[in-house]
Amino acid sequence: QVQLVESGGGSVQAGGSLRLSCAISVNTNSPFCLGWFRQAPGKEREGVARIDTSSDNPRYADSVKGRFTISRDGAKNTLYLQMTSLKPEDTGTYYCAARSGPLCAFSSRPSVYSYWGQGTQVTVSS
Repeated sequence: QVQLVESGGGSVQAGGSLRLSCAISVNTNSPFCLGWFRQAPGKEREGVARIDTSSDNPRYADSVKGRFTISRDGAKNTLYLQMTSLKPEDTGTYYCAARSGPLCAFSSRPSVYSYWGQGTQVTVSS
């Protein structure tokens, strides 16, 4: 099984930065799609960014392009989301997720991910 634990959330003012981390309890060389999602109260969970462990090719939601950067450290089994120029609309619970296989290019929906972390809260004040 795969276990994921997020950390790094907090409260910041608009324009600030945060870096989220996701510790992944798997050390296989098999391909995975690793993603970040967020959910605001009363709203559906939405994809923020994802990365293919085979190619390290990142993909981003239009709303965060140019502001967020997804990356990973294979040696540490850690996924990161560097968030800059934060806006109040970025507020929500952020989750990391994982999907096994080679289909990361088609993995924008939460429903296709098998493994999820517990979430970490990000609050951006105006």
